[in-house]
Amino acid sequence: MTTAYDICIIGAGQAGPPLAHAAAKAGRRVVLIERKHLGGSCVNFGCTPTKAAIASARVAHVTRRAREFGVRVPSVDIDFKAVLDRAKRIVAQSRDSLERGFRDTDNPKLIHGHAQLAGRDGERFRIDIGGETLTATQVVLDTGTRTSVPSIDGVDNIAFLDADHWLEHEELPRHLLIVGGGYVGLEMSQFYRRMGARVTVAHGHAQLAEREDADVAEALQRVLEGEGITFLLGRKAKRFEKTATGIRTTLDGHGGEQQIESSHVFLAVGRTPNTDDLGLDTVGVKLSAKGIVEVDARLATNIPGIWAAGDIRGGAMFTHTAWDDYRILAAQLFGDGDRTTDRVIPYAIFTDPELGRVGMTERQARDQGKQVRVGRFELRDNGKARELGETSGSCKVVIDADSRQILGAAVLAVEGAELVHVYVDLMNARARVDVLRDAIHIHPTLAEALQSAVAEL
Repeated sequence: MTTAYDICIIGAGQAGPPLAHAAAKAGRRVVLIERKHLGGSCVNFGCTPTKAAIASARVAHVTRRAREFGVRVPSVDIDFKAVLDRAKRIVAQSRDSLERGFRDTDNPKLIHGHAQLAGRDGERFRIDIGGETLTATQVVLDTGTRTSVPSIDGVDNIAFLDADHWLEHEELPRHLLIVGGGYVGLEMSQFYRRMGARVTVAHGHAQLAEREDADVAEALQRVLEGEGITFLLGRKAKRFEKTATGIRTTLDGHGGEQQIESSHVFLAVGRTPNTDDLGLDTVGVKLSAKGIVEVDARLATNIPGIWAAGDIRGGAMFTHTAWDDYRILAAQLFGDGDRTTDRVIPYAIFTDPELGRVGMTERQARDQGKQVRVGRFELRDNGKARELGETSGSCKVVIDADSRQILGAAVLAVEGAELVHVYVDLMNARARVDVLRDAIHIHPTLAEALQSAVAEL
């Protein structure tokens, strides 16, 4: 007998579990199918363990600076395995918390297995799970992405690290070559460097984090170079070769080929959507050339009744946008239908200092022909930053010259990912920048720097 559900959610990323609970509470019969672990990339190998490991790296970094604060610490000894074990424990706690919500309940029902669409049964969709079949009126796809492995000569012959499996490598690299200078590459470069590894980053573009304004990216690069990280910009990996002591990588770019010897290689060159084994062709779901599920502002696919959430739907691929996708889908499936992807999306690069970002860059705003004014403030001029000994970075705000509303902001500062939310909230409120300019901020605080950036605007 085939079990029938109102809603079948395939994949338990950030959207899946809360949507399953909300739908069940709304009276729908719901099944959530996950092939491995609940929580998606964030909980299992992304946000949760990386930020835990980065926290350990910051402790080591600050301890090395202890003499600046009049504190004597004889030595800083890194137990790399213990650092990873701490991160793994936090992962297990987060994963178990998600699992507990599905114990002792049949609605929502959790099934572990690999789900594939298998055509229709009348107006309902058929889903196969390891030989068993169920049907559902509505299907939500939330299967996430995996590390893209580029077609580089020799890549199949080396044991590389990547964003999905770095926790499994308990040996601290002697010399780590990171291929890719985007968000993952930058965060991991600083982590491994602070752990004690020599780190080189090869990036195919002339600028790190090329989506950011050049002045912001260059400031972040200077900080990381100050910690001993080497950057090779405009250089793409062409070939990998195993050697007696590690890996020889041939880089290609301006000026011809260059070879670099390293003990390990970390690939950080993008993500591939997990849509190739879902049976989407059996019902005609439209994909982009890169395998992204094409959706509208309601997260609906071209097939009525099939929806997509999280990284596979393209656009901003962040944990917080995936979680907001659950709220959009809840509105569409059993709510008022008002919530859509018309939203303000902040994000951060969790280096130290952090880069908190929201909205347009200055370059994007000018390219769109907008009349803009730009406010800047250096952290070295902020009292609290000096007192903390954390003066690296700056605040940059882009406003519309006519409406005086904030178009975008970049906060490169200690706790920059927290501080940027002042600008995020003003943008959501569609408030004029004057609201921030005329407010009273506590002294001494880092938040005063955010106000100082708009003082002359």
